[in-house]
Amino acid sequence: MANINLLPWREELREERKKEFLIGLVITVAIAGVIIFAGDRFVNNLIGNQNSLNDYLRQTVSSLDEEIAEIRELQRQKAELTERMSVIQDLQGRRPVIVRLFDELVRTMPDGVYYENISRVGDQINFQGLAESNNRVSALLRSLDDSEWFESPVLQQISSNQPGPQGNRFELTVLVTTPDIEEE
Repeated sequence: MANINLLPWREELREERKKEFLIGLVITVAIAGVIIFAGDRFVNNLIGNQNSLNDYLRQTVSSLDEEIAEIRELQRQKAELTERMSVIQDLQGRRPVIVRLFDELVRTMPDGVYYENISRVGDQINFQGLAESNNRVSALLRSLDDSEWFESPVLQQISSNQPGPQGNRFELTVLVTTPDIEEE
């Protein structure tokens, strides 16, 4: 029989399969490397886009914060101006009131009564004066009570002065009211 050796053929086949396996392994590793590299680039690109979007949002938020601060400052200035305007309007509206008050003081003062001191604190007027008699002080209180511009007259003190034409010193307070414009 002929001497046939099958071992080298098997060995060559084994070597060829080993080579194919190594080539397939290298190709698979290369493809996996490319896929991993592409995936890494894709994820890094997404992260970069998100970071740039975050930076844009931060800049927009900071500019909006500045605008909000400016708006708040403008609102504060508007409130101050509105308050000033209301004070000015109130003063302009009350300008004729003092003239009317002095006119009403003269109208309500009966004969025999003299004011020494008149002071105003808010809506309260304090009178200090002299009167010929207690009846004159009572007449003053009644006329102040009947006035549209005064209310709640209160006699604080009355004392007898030296004998003479003005025999009584008095102190009284009254509240100032502004009558309705329709009534005038």
